Amino acid sequence: MDLGLKDRVYIVTGGTRGLGRAAARELVADGARVVVSGRGEKSVAAAEAELGGRGQAVGVVADNADPAAPGRLIGAARDAFNRLDGVLISVGGPPAGTSDTIDDDLWRAAFESVFLGAVRLSRAVAAELDGGGVIGFVLSSSVYEPIPGLALSNAFRPGLAGYAKNLANELGPRGIRVVGLVPAHIETDRVRELDAHTGHADAARARATAGVPLRRYGTPEEFGRSAAFLLSPAASYLTGVMLSVDGGVRRSF
Repeated sequence: MDLGLKDRVYIVTGGTRGLGRAAARELVADGARVVVSGRGEKSVAAAEAELGGRGQAVGVVADNADPAAPGRLIGAARDAFNRLDGVLISVGGPPAGTSDTIDDDLWRAAFESVFLGAVRLSRAVAAELDGGGVIGFVLSSSVYEPIPGLALSNAFRPGLAGYAKNLANELGPRGIRVVGLVPAHIETDRVRELDAHTGHADAARARATAGVPLRRYGTPEEFGRSAAFLLSPAASYLTGVMLSVDGGVRRSF
């Protein structure tokens, strides 16, 4: 199936590791070009090289919480490729913790990076897009059900999903789509860290796997392919969608 991604240009934040990097890899594999961002110079340079170098990918050191990040990322896409077709906003998960252990500073930092940074970038990209453009958000299964020990994610991810649904209604008349991806138990460093945080990583993984109808964790490649499809012209009539990429963990309609 031709997804229609050839020569299209996407910004992928958090594109140096985990789910963002997996999505960027699949977009490039199908012919797209990407601007990937991350907070470390070495990781950004490594991602740019892996994704094919300057002809296919441009790396930008940027923090989603930085108000200047949207302008820099959009400028990089325009300078390198002279177009912009969409964005995938991926943010590393906020620190683990319960509501009684998280102080005001951590709440503010998580709000800036997970929520406000994503809102700010989506607004800036929306102003640049024409009909056929797309804005994607990488969310979390905490959108539907709180995850024990992840109070910050449980608070901000559902709000961001609500914002995405609202944005889909607002941008639809302009022909711009807004989509969300809702992963659970994908084999990333973040998930391994959360398993280890329990103090019994193997037991945590076994419990989680037992709750997945497919009885395994998903691979980053599987998530990346789902993201590439949702961002592509092949999904041109899908907007306001929250796609669960979870092996069947979410059992409700």
